[in-house]
Amino acid sequence: TDRLAAIWKSAWETIGITNTDFIRTTEERHVKTVAEVWRRILEKGDIYKGTYKGLYCVGCEEFKKESDLIDGLCPEHKTKPEYIEEENYFFKLSKYRKDLLQLYESNPSFIIPAGRFNEVKKFVSDGLEDISISREGKNWGIPVPGDPNHVIYVWFDALINYISAIGIDEWEKHPADIHVIGKNIIRFHAVIWPAMLWSLGLPLPKGIIANGFFTVGGVKISKSLGNAIDPLLLGEKYGFDALRYFLLREIPFGEDGDFSYEKFDERYTSDLANGLGNLSARTFTLAEKYWFFVDGGDIDAEVQVKIDSLKKEVIYAVEQFKFHDALTLIWELIAFGNAYLQEKKPWAPDAIDVSRTVFSMVVLLDNVAAIIAPFLPDASRKIAESIVWDASGTLRVKKPKILFPRRDMR
Repeated sequence: TDRLAAIWKSAWETIGITNTDFIRTTEERHVKTVAEVWRRILEKGDIYKGTYKGLYCVGCEEFKKESDLIDGLCPEHKTKPEYIEEENYFFKLSKYRKDLLQLYESNPSFIIPAGRFNEVKKFVSDGLEDISISREGKNWGIPVPGDPNHVIYVWFDALINYISAIGIDEWEKHPADIHVIGKNIIRFHAVIWPAMLWSLGLPLPKGIIANGFFTVGGVKISKSLGNAIDPLLLGEKYGFDALRYFLLREIPFGEDGDFSYEKFDERYTSDLANGLGNLSARTFTLAEKYWFFVDGGDIDAEVQVKIDSLKKEVIYAVEQFKFHDALTLIWELIAFGNAYLQEKKPWAPDAIDVSRTVFSMVVLLDNVAAIIAPFLPDASRKIAESIVWDASGTLRVKKPKILFPRRDMR
């Protein structure tokens, strides 16, 4: 786990994913918080000792019901769960069934997307059982306070890291706005976690959004099939902006999606090289040639209206976690810019309002750079660094290198 944690941290940094904290559940701050949470829930009367009899999937680290299996196998790992009979501590999850249903009824946007919400609501409606929250005789895990023969079940302990990262008092002041998780762990976050927080007398997160899964060429990613794609190698070859763009544009956030080199090639060529790359190259080439507008200028009203309306729509789409819609809107602005240049033809001998046309495109491109920053941080930075407004309001433009060189994807 030490080796894997280092790989994850390095991967996020390379891809351009930033974070303010990276917590591991072996850290002392977490271990202490888990012990305190256990003590409080125990004092509340929501933990008791009993005997667990049932199935456990080692791969999922999850207790299973017969109804969860397909032909007796875990649908995720295609393995037969172990039958376990041992003394465990239990959490009174069933006590909170009505509270959970009331939460879902009053706040249907608590779980996104809607398909996951409906899945969780049905699961709780069908009935809840108390859950085992310890394992007996294991040496991997946080010991149960006062009972070293038991360790705390991983999914009871791991959920608490949301609190241990900032402290119980800080969570009480400002719980998480959103948990971003994988769809296979939605029940832990949308059923068990709220019940734990109620037991602690702490506020709930404002919402939960679940990612879908990727397939490759329509086939599930599998080590045995050898069809996994290394995102670091792909990004090093084509740029990490291209990888981020494809995944966010091609696959609606929260849904399952398919990766293929053909689709990647199509998006890269049409949207990045011929779209944003082309607009950037044309605009900066013109701006360097027609230098006389740099001491001032005014933007075409048509362009300004397009920018202003686009920003409002993009903000709304992002707030709804519809990143593919946000990128579709941004690329409509990019297409508008390319069409505007083609219509005005500021390079033609008989062109009129050359200064205004070029200035309008520089302003449009400057706005595009700001809007795409969360999606394509490298391209955003390169564009922004090429457009400099000095203290006097004078605009200086320097053409950057080609943003998205045309590639042979084979």
